[in-house]
Amino acid sequence: MFNTTLKPLLLSAALLATSLASQAQSTTNNLHDSWNALLNKHVVAINHNHSTEVDYAAIKREHAQLKTYLDSLTAVTQSEFDAWEKPKQLAFLINAYNAWTVELIVSNLASKEYPNLESIKDLGSFFSSPWSKAFVPLLGKTRSLDDIEHGLIRGSGKYNDPRIHFAVNCASIGCPALRGEAFTATELESQLQQQTVRFLSDTTRNMAQENTLNISSIFKWYGDDFEQGFNGANTLQQFLLQYSDALKLVPAQQKALKNNDMKVKFLDYNWDLNARQ
Repeated sequence: MFNTTLKPLLLSAALLATSLASQAQSTTNNLHDSWNALLNKHVVAINHNHSTEVDYAAIKREHAQLKTYLDSLTAVTQSEFDAWEKPKQLAFLINAYNAWTVELIVSNLASKEYPNLESIKDLGSFFSSPWSKAFVPLLGKTRSLDDIEHGLIRGSGKYNDPRIHFAVNCASIGCPALRGEAFTATELESQLQQQTVRFLSDTTRNMAQENTLNISSIFKWYGDDFEQGFNGANTLQQFLLQYSDALKLVPAQQKALKNNDMKVKFLDYNWDLNARQ
């Protein structure tokens, strides 16, 4: 027979476990709230919502809030990160990449060394790029932006999602838009899909002209990522055909692309800073 004296104890234990789980989930959900607030305030959609401009000067005035957010990312341990589901991990890494890219710009904006910062590439040198600078304390190591994108995201083999290229932002006009909200585990799939359509449907960076498909150099630099079987796509052409509507491909162009009869041309990349003027 069930011991009725144990019932209140078991109920209390269950309630405590539920409460702790709820608190842990709430902490995770709230992790990116301050970053979300900064993005909401200081990222402005332009070009019919295909692109965004960033008010780096305004973010610099709220630098303390950005630094507090970055500190909260740094506080996440490798073991905590490893315990998360993949969508939560990937949202964390994308936000980290974008936030530290903004930090790189803001911390050098209107400085003595860079009084008129025109491009993120100005922050590099002849021997190294700004993306190779190790200045990001993340998951127990000091990393570079390259380490996050090419090591933790692309190189880990965990995520295999080429749409990340439309989510990470390189602070440049040629780059896919910095999203005006933080990425989250629960919304990640829809956010990645929206970012992909948003970029591919921008006729200033991707457009079909008769039998030529003009596309961003992103597809040249990271072509292999689009050939790894995402949604069954084993070639760049197969990936792009999934977004025929966004690219505004007519049936004849779709057929030509499918049969590899359409010329693909990679456009020049605009490295000018995506700053709000």
